[in-house]
Amino acid sequence: MKLHKLDGYIQSIYLVEYKDKLLLLDGCSRADIPVLKHFIIRTLQRPMSDLNLIIVTHMHPDHAGAAHKLRTLTGCKIAAANVPGQWYHGLEGVLMHLTDMLLAKWVAKRMKKPRRNIWYSSKLKTDYKLNDGDALPNFPDWIALATQGHTDRDISLHHVPSNRIYVADLMVKVKGNYIPPFPVFYPNRYRNSLHKIIDLKPDSIILAHGGEVQPSEQEFQHLLNCAPKVPKTHWRSVKMKVSRALKLKYPVE
Repeated sequence: MKLHKLDGYIQSIYLVEYKDKLLLLDGCSRADIPVLKHFIIRTLQRPMSDLNLIIVTHMHPDHAGAAHKLRTLTGCKIAAANVPGQWYHGLEGVLMHLTDMLLAKWVAKRMKKPRRNIWYSSKLKTDYKLNDGDALPNFPDWIALATQGHTDRDISLHHVPSNRIYVADLMVKVKGNYIPPFPVFYPNRYRNSLHKIIDLKPDSIILAHGGEVQPSEQEFQHLLNCAPKVPKTHWRSVKMKVSRALKLKYPVE
């Protein structure tokens, strides 16, 4: 097993190479497809059809955005958490899907990235559903871990032989500090997920935003201390900002 880290549009891309097949640890962004094609064909000198499996750890634009297109291009399979329904459902789901793509574009602008088309379907069509503790199809050295909190269907991926865990957005590294992601819809589940990863004592943790790291006990404790105790979501943030603005404009006598 050889793990390749590529610079994606707004996140790191992790492609796992085996002699006879390739595994993509997350569904990336739609803007990442040319990067992956160039790396597989030009750098690895392998056909795109060697891509065997894509894991979608959750439905955000930089983790699910390329999955369907890559399946069409390569014939690979898609696996995701065994959670009923779709993350983006109903009218609220439509609005949240659009909001998440706007947030991704905002992040890209802050990173001084060129404008790219990042639209993707809000409905994920999977080939495999993964429960907590399941081995990945065709990749038995990798185990799926349910690590919900950021959304209701987040999974992490544990490479057991090397004791490395890809945690996607369970934590992010900003200016040298480990902090919770935004949003956190389920704070209790989020804290439980952090404890699950800590208890496994991984040799390293692989982040979608921050590379491969080895947090200390103190850094893990700081992350736990920063973990929200109430949901931290788009809508709550908007409501709080509106409420503060109204209080400033119409102060109570």
